[in-house]
Amino acid sequence: MAWLWPKKSTILPTTRETEKDNGPLDPEYLVEWAPNDPLNPQNWSDSYKWWVTFQLGMLALVGSLGSSITTPADDTIAIYIGVSDELVVLDLSLYVLGFMLGPIIWAPMSEIWGRRVSILPAVFCQALFCIATGVSKDASSIFVTRFFAGFFGSAPISNVTAALGDMWSREKRGTAVSWYAVAVNGGPALGPVIGAALVVNPHLGWRWAAYVQAIWGFVIFLLTFFCLPEVYPLVLLKRKAQNLRKETNDSRFYHPHEHLKLDVQSIMTKQLARPLKMLFTEPIVTCVSFYAAFVYGVMYLALELFPIVFKQTRGWSPVVSALPFLGLLIGVVSSVGVNVYNQHRYNQISRAANGIAVPEARLPPMIFGGIFFVAGLFWFGWTASPPHHWILPCLATVFIGIGFNCIFQQCLNFLIDVYKVYAASSTAAVTFLRSLMAAGLPLAAKPMVRALGIGPAVSIIGAVAVILLPVPLLFIKYGPRLRKLSKLAPEGS
Repeated sequence: MAWLWPKKSTILPTTRETEKDNGPLDPEYLVEWAPNDPLNPQNWSDSYKWWVTFQLGMLALVGSLGSSITTPADDTIAIYIGVSDELVVLDLSLYVLGFMLGPIIWAPMSEIWGRRVSILPAVFCQALFCIATGVSKDASSIFVTRFFAGFFGSAPISNVTAALGDMWSREKRGTAVSWYAVAVNGGPALGPVIGAALVVNPHLGWRWAAYVQAIWGFVIFLLTFFCLPEVYPLVLLKRKAQNLRKETNDSRFYHPHEHLKLDVQSIMTKQLARPLKMLFTEPIVTCVSFYAAFVYGVMYLALELFPIVFKQTRGWSPVVSALPFLGLLIGVVSSVGVNVYNQHRYNQISRAANGIAVPEARLPPMIFGGIFFVAGLFWFGWTASPPHHWILPCLATVFIGIGFNCIFQQCLNFLIDVYKVYAASSTAAVTFLRSLMAAGLPLAAKPMVRALGIGPAVSIIGAVAVILLPVPLLFIKYGPRLRKLSKLAPEGS
C-alpha cells in the first residue's frame, strides 16, 4: 500500500516556504511508495516484522521493568538514606512521573527523525542513570536519578506502539500489540521478583537492582543498535528521495519530510495543548482515559500493597513474598488469547462494514476484563490476611492481571480507531493521566491500609472499578452518536 502524504499538517512547512528554499516543486517528482515497494515496512515479510516486534518489545521491557525492580529494596533504602516508609515510595512515583513528562520530547522527536533516534539514545541514557542510582549515597541523588531513569525509559514505551503501526496493518495490528503488551504490562510484575532475589543476596544488595537494570538496558541497546531497522515511513521516504537525487543526479526529487523541524510551537500545540484539550473536551477521551489510567494506577498500587500483604501480614521472606507478582504476569499473558480472538472478530465486523473500522468492536474484551478486574480486587482484599489460605489471594492476582490487560489494551485500540489522524494525541492524553495516577496511588497504599485495613482499603478501589464497569457498554450503545458529535473524530468532521 503506497504511503500518501497528508494534505494538511500542523507542523509541515507551507508550499511557499518549501519553494523559497528549493525553488518550485514539481508534483511529478514527489517521492512516494511504489506498489509492493520492499522499502515500505508494510511490505516486509511477517517473519521479519515479528523479529522487529520482538526487539521493540524488549526495548519497552527495559523501561517498564525499571519501574518496579527496586521496590523490594524500599525498606533497606529507607534505612540507608534515613527517610520514612511513606517517603521512600518516591523512588517508584518519581520514576513513573518521568513516564508522564518524557513523551513530550520523545514523541515529536520520533515524528521528525524516526523511531530509532527517538528510542535508542534514550535507552542508553536510562542505563547510565540506573548506574547513577546504584552509586547514590543520599535521598536526593536516588530520587533524582530515578526520575531521569523513568524520563529516558519512557521513550520506547511512548513510541513503540506507533512503530508497530508503521509495520502492521489494521487487520494484524491488534495481534502484534497484544504480544507487545506482555512486555510493557508484564515488566512491573516481573521486576519485584528479580529485585527481591538481588536484595537478599549478601554479595549483591539493593544497589544491584539498579545495576542489573543497567546491564539489561545496555544489552538490549547493543542488540537493537545493530539489528533494529528504521520503520517510520516518512523518514524512509525522505531517505529514498535523497538516494534518488544521488543516483540520478536530479535535484528535483523531493519529499516534504525533509523540511520538518522540531520547534517549541509544535511541541506546545501537538504534544501538550491538543492532548489536554481532548482530555477535557472530548467525552470519549475523558471516560476511556480515566478507565485506562485507573487500572494502570492499580497495577502500580499493587507494587506497594503486595509486600504489606505477603511480607508484613503473612511473614513471608522477601523472595517468597515477591512471587505473587507472577500471578499478575500469568494473568497478563493469559489475556493475550482474549485480545487475539477479538482481533479476528474485529476483522470480520470490519469486512461486513465494507472495510470501514468499527471502533465499538474493540470493546467486548473490556467488558470481560472489567468483570475479572472487579472480582479479582474484592477477592484479593477479603482473602489477603490469615486465616484464609495463601493460594486464594494469589489466584486473585491472576484475575487482576487478566482484567488489567484486557481493559488497558482495548482502551488504546478503541481510541486509535476513533481518532485516526489524532490517535497520537488521544493516546498521549491516556499517557498523561495514567502516569499521574500510577505516580500518586502507590503513595496512598500504606496510609490507606493502616487507617482502614486491607479488606476495606482494597474494597474502595474495587468500588471505583464497579462504577467504571458500564463504560464499555455505554460506548457500545452510544459510541456512534458521540463520534458524530466529536469535532476531532473523522465521523464528526
